[in-house]
Amino acid sequence: MPLALVADPAPPATTADRPDGAAAVLRVVLDHGPVGRGELSRRTGLSPAAVSRHSTDLVGLGLVREAAQSREPARPGRPRIPLEINTTQHVAAGVHIAAPYLTFALTDLRGRVVVHERIARPQGADAAWVAAHLPGFLRRHAGERSVLGVGAVTGGWVDPALGTVVENAALGWHEVALRQELERATWLPVHVEGHAHALAQAEYLFGAARGTDLVHLFAGNVVDAAVIAGATPLRGRRNGAGGIAHLPVPGSADPCPCGATGCLQATVSDRALAARAAAEGVIAEPDLLLLLAAARDGDVRALELCRYRLRLLAGAVSLLLDLMNPQALVLTEAVTVHLPQLLPVLHAAVAERGPRAGETVVRAGSFGAETLAVAATAPVLAAVHQDPLGLRTVRSAR
Repeated sequence: MPLALVADPAPPATTADRPDGAAAVLRVVLDHGPVGRGELSRRTGLSPAAVSRHSTDLVGLGLVREAAQSREPARPGRPRIPLEINTTQHVAAGVHIAAPYLTFALTDLRGRVVVHERIARPQGADAAWVAAHLPGFLRRHAGERSVLGVGAVTGGWVDPALGTVVENAALGWHEVALRQELERATWLPVHVEGHAHALAQAEYLFGAARGTDLVHLFAGNVVDAAVIAGATPLRGRRNGAGGIAHLPVPGSADPCPCGATGCLQATVSDRALAARAAAEGVIAEPDLLLLLAAARDGDVRALELCRYRLRLLAGAVSLLLDLMNPQALVLTEAVTVHLPQLLPVLHAAVAERGPRAGETVVRAGSFGAETLAVAATAPVLAAVHQDPLGLRTVRSAR
């Protein structure tokens, strides 16, 4: 039997307060706002006094605000004004670091992209080169809004606790002290995170599968996975959980830098798919965007290569479904972003491997063309929503 991650949905017993009381209030406002204090008490299990205290703190920090246009029905006494997320005072900043380019972004507290920029990354560019571009981006776009911190997200093996990129072969990085470089450049709190974990956090907070136990599978030039269970990311030693790049793909003979052949990443990555398309004469050069454009224009061979990738990914999807039995498995990759009509190909390929609830559990990522921008800032937003009162410490330290 697969391990079930489904949490007990029963509401908590009413208590005067609890250690994560402020975070619980903020989460309910995020999911259900505008919401009144009575409803907050019911949904969080906190006493009305505790809800009132936490609400006052969150308003004071600029994380929530009173919704002036939405009031609860009139009752005797003071009017009851619901609370909503304050999307005007703060922003989260971030940079997503990929081999071909960097994506800089600002998002509001709902994870909505305010602005993003993309610049080419020269071959061999190091962390200092990345850090040098952040201050200018913030000066151009942050304006009068408070920047809560900087997310730094990339693929491969990342250690958030140390703020280092342990290994990213596509970048040529090994044991890179990324947090140290970005903090030196910005004087802001920096949250370093792996790509799959960052997107899992974003899906949990803001996506279609919000609030559920989920597995996130990312397939780009890096292929990896992340798990959130009981609102907590499963990380493993040095954040190594989810490393599925070297799962074997039956029938594949594609060489992998690890020395083996037929590894998942070497077979289904963006780079591998584009190279295959160029070798077969579908596109003039190995560029995934050219392949996707040809597929959108109805090129039969391009469409078949896109379907081929989804059928190969179905093996990893099926394995993760069997292993984790999540409430949702979210796949983020370019084919389903640009050609969402092909998602049933994945569902059918998963169904061929056994009786699973593929169509109801397996879904495409929630953020479309803004995926990298959302991923960049997700670690900052996750930290804020996990410990909103931690902003007091950040403010007093600056």
